Amino acid sequence: MATRSSDRSPMPRARKRFGQNFLRDGGVISRIVRAIGPRSGERLVEIGPGQGALTGPLLEATGALEVIELDRDLIPGLRVQFYDYPEFTIHEGDALKFDFHALSQQDGRPLRVVGNLPYNISTPLIFHLLSARGAIRDMHFMLQKEVVERLAAEPGGPDWGRLSVMTQYHCAVESLFVVPPGAFVPQPKVDSAIVRLTPHAELPSPALDEAHFADVVREAFGQRRKTLRNNLKGMIDAEALAALGIDPGRRPQTLRVEEFVAISNHLAGLQPENPAATETCS
Repeated sequence: MATRSSDRSPMPRARKRFGQNFLRDGGVISRIVRAIGPRSGERLVEIGPGQGALTGPLLEATGALEVIELDRDLIPGLRVQFYDYPEFTIHEGDALKFDFHALSQQDGRPLRVVGNLPYNISTPLIFHLLSARGAIRDMHFMLQKEVVERLAAEPGGPDWGRLSVMTQYHCAVESLFVVPPGAFVPQPKVDSAIVRLTPHAELPSPALDEAHFADVVREAFGQRRKTLRNNLKGMIDAEALAALGIDPGRRPQTLRVEEFVAISNHLAGLQPENPAATETCS
């Protein structure tokens, strides 16, 4: 990400192995910050601050910010650039392994997570954050436009898939605006987009066993062109699907989140060792 005009030392160049593209466009930066709407007293966490393009405006708005940075070459520059903010904290490490639950539990405040996510880790990082959704108030990310389209997709469309189902099970998804390649240095070969993910206060369609639900979704999308009858053959038969009101001849990309939950809950309800979960759902 871009440095401010008040930088006191040069910052390292983007490194391909970290998937870095530094944001330079001041207009885009301002628009992102307006979308986030940071306020004093909130617990903001930025993933991959890079050269500080968002870091500076966020600190100016809140006076406090925690960042997670993997590239050790960037950290000295960030410390110098924001030395006059005593509540600026750098966590050196991999966001894919970071414990967001533990961070939130330090003072009980929910986290607001932001970041320009490298394309090569965006999907696994989103899944990691979804596992910590109880500690998170909302998330604002810059992602490859194609990934945002998948996150915000609707059933029946070409972009609807495992990522769409799992994210929308946990969160409300809003695609905010597109960011062109020219806003970055070096320029990526694709458009980017800003997305807002807001974890549901109460799940619209709760699964009895979320790990099992994730398995059902994974198996269903194993081969997109095949029907549920084929993809879920080892989990549920055609008669049981029909009894749930789901045509076994449908393809996975036509099912809504609640239909995947219905399949998972039916299978979980068949497990005799889980009677309490069955009662909870009734």
